Amino acid sequence: MTQPATMIRIAIHESDHGKRKSLMDDILKSLQSQGITGASVLRGIAGLSAKGIIHAADMLHFDVDLPLAIEFCTDTDTVDAIIATLVPMVPAGHVMSWPVVRHGG
Repeated sequence: MTQPATMIRIAIHESDHGKRKSLMDDILKSLQSQGITGASVLRGIAGLSAKGIIHAADMLHFDVDLPLAIEFCTDTDTVDAIIATLVPMVPAGHVMSWPVVRHGG
């Protein structure tokens, strides 16, 4: 059995701050309050910032602002409402989505 769904990815950095503490925590709390389960936070080992600065995790850098990607999949009928809550929280253009197919029972 297959079911259409939407994958959403939010691109932020470790140092991004939200209203309470880290932006990552604020996003996860928001997703949880909207009934989203199964969200994953992926931490990059390197990234290029909007200012063109390369950030990388290595022995020479102790204060590194690495990229984070928060991903989750949701039903197509809830996408617009969820994205509407995420867009004001993050920098412009950092919420992305694309159609996917869920497989299984």
